Amino acid sequence: MAELDHAARFAELIGAANVLTAASDKAPFLVEWRDLYQGVTPMVLRPGTTDEVSAVLKYADANGLKIVPQGGNTGLVGGQIPKESGEEIVLSLARLNRVRNVDPQGFTITVEAGVVLETLQREADAVDRLFPLALGSQGSCQIGGNLSTNAGGTAVLAYGNSRDLVLGLEVVMANGDVWNGLRALRKDNTGYDLKHMFIGGEGTLGVITAATLKLFPKPKKLEVAFIGLSSPEAALDLFSTAKAQAGPILTGFEIMPRVGLEFCIRHLPGARDPLAGTHPWYVLMELSSGTEAFPVRDLLESILGEAYEKGLVEDAAFAESMAQAQDFWHIRHGMSEVQRAEGGSIKHDVSVPVASIPAFLAKAIAAVEAMVPGCRPVPFGHLGDGNIHFNVSQPIGADKEAYIARWDEMNALVHGIVHEFNGSISAEHGIGRLKRDLLREVKSPLELDLMQRIKSAFDPNNTLNPGRVL
Repeated sequence: MAELDHAARFAELIGAANVLTAASDKAPFLVEWRDLYQGVTPMVLRPGTTDEVSAVLKYADANGLKIVPQGGNTGLVGGQIPKESGEEIVLSLARLNRVRNVDPQGFTITVEAGVVLETLQREADAVDRLFPLALGSQGSCQIGGNLSTNAGGTAVLAYGNSRDLVLGLEVVMANGDVWNGLRALRKDNTGYDLKHMFIGGEGTLGVITAATLKLFPKPKKLEVAFIGLSSPEAALDLFSTAKAQAGPILTGFEIMPRVGLEFCIRHLPGARDPLAGTHPWYVLMELSSGTEAFPVRDLLESILGEAYEKGLVEDAAFAESMAQAQDFWHIRHGMSEVQRAEGGSIKHDVSVPVASIPAFLAKAIAAVEAMVPGCRPVPFGHLGDGNIHFNVSQPIGADKEAYIARWDEMNALVHGIVHEFNGSISAEHGIGRLKRDLLREVKSPLELDLMQRIKSAFDPNNTLNPGRVL
C-alpha cells in the first residue's frame, strides 16, 4: 500500500489535522537537542486518546509499519528519533495531556502520557502534595517518556527512580490491545508485575498512555546549602556525615566541578556564584521535613559545622529564602544545557558504587585529558546514588566536528573505567540507539537472550521502536 494510502487511513482514525506530512510540521520531531541524530519520517501522528493510539498501532502492526513513540523529545540516547532510512513513523503522545484523577487522601495522581513533568508537579502542589521527580528538562519532558526511560533526576536519593513512583499503567500493545493496569494499590501480589516490563522499556514493548503515580507529603521545612570543597573525597566524606545525621530527610546531594559552575555563570540566565571565593568542587545539599517542628536548619548547620572542623568544607552559603534555594537548584539543573555554548560535549551517563566515586573521577579525568589534551571534563550529578554525568567539553578553540567524531573512542575509554569499578554505562538515560551496541559488552548472553525473547513475545512483528535497546 502506498504511503499516501497509509496517511489517508491514519487521517480517518485520528483526524487529518493530526497526520503531519509537511516538512516544516515534521521538523521539530526529527532532531534531538544535541544534534546527534537527524531523523526522516513519512509522517508524524498525533493521536489524542488511548483509543486512537490503539487504532493507530492495530493498523500499523497489521500493515508492517514501524512506529517510534515520542514524548517531549528530550531523550539523550536517540531512542525517540526515527532512523535516517525514512521508513519509521513518529507517534507523538503530546495530545494525551489530561490529568484524569487526583487523590490527595490516597496520595495518588493519574495522568496521561503527554502531561509535562512540570505540569504534574504543579498539580500535586495544588493539593499540598509532592511529586518528587525533578529533571533539568522538566519544563518540556513528558511523563510517558520519563517512565519509558525510567528517568532518575535529583530526587532519587530520597524517593527513587521513576520506577519507584509508579503504582499502575495503561499501555497499548503493539497489536493495538489495551492493557488497563491503572491500579492505585500499594500491595498487589498477584503474579508477574507487568508494569515493570514497560518502565524502562523505551517504547519497545508497548506504548504507555497513562499512569497512576505516587504522591508524597509536601515538605513543610526545607533547607539548602551551596558548599565549596577541595575534592570529591571531601564531598564523599561530607555525604557520609550528612547521611548518618540526617537519614531520610537528606533529600538532595549533588556534586559539581568549578568549570561547570563557570559555564553556568557565563551562559545560564540569572546564575551567579553563590560563594565569595573559588573552589575546585561544590556540593548542593538539601534537607527537608514534613513537619514545621523539626529543626532542619539547626541540623544542617550542625552537619556543616562538624564537616568544617574536619576540614571537609571550605565555605558554604545557606539559602535564606525559597527563591534563593531555587536559584541554587537552577545552577544544578542548568549544568547540562550550558555546555552547548562551550562547543562540542561528549556525554557519559554512568554510575559506580558511591564509595568509588572519587577514585573513578580521578582515573577517568586523567584518562580523557591524556586522550584529548586541553579538553574540559565537567563531571556532575547525583553523588548520593552514584550517578555521575561524566561530560567532557572540547578544548577551547577546537574544531567541534573533529572533536565529536571521537565520541565512540572516548565512550570506550570512559566505559572501560566504569567497568573496572563494577558500574553501569547507563544510569538514567536509557539505551536507545546511542548505546545499543554497548549492551553486548555489559550484558551476559543469557540476559540478552531473555530480553530478546521478551521483545519477541510482546512485539512479534517488531513494530515498536525497532533497533532501539536491542
